[in-house]
Amino acid sequence: MNKRPKLIAEALSELMARHGFAAKESAAALQDAWCEAAGNAFAPHSRAVEVRRGTLQVVVANNMLIQELTFQKQAILKKLAPHDIADVRFRVGQVR
Repeated sequence: MNKRPKLIAEALSELMARHGFAAKESAAALQDAWCEAAGNAFAPHSRAVEVRRGTLQVVVANNMLIQELTFQKQAILKKLAPHDIADVRFRVGQVR
């Protein structure tokens, strides 16, 4: 049984995952990516929730914003492409 010692990066990664730091960090990075893609007009009235199978789930303040964001969807997806997001889905809910 030849076990190699763990690399520090592996040990830290496991520790962060165990304590939820990775999820908090990725949630913050997701929100930052959404704010950048949505722009100043839409970011304050919306919130990125999660990514499921390449689809970003976004909560918005009202139906009017859903309609406007749907019109802007292709431009937003181009900005989100570096984050491996293939689609965006909007739903009305509590933003903050």
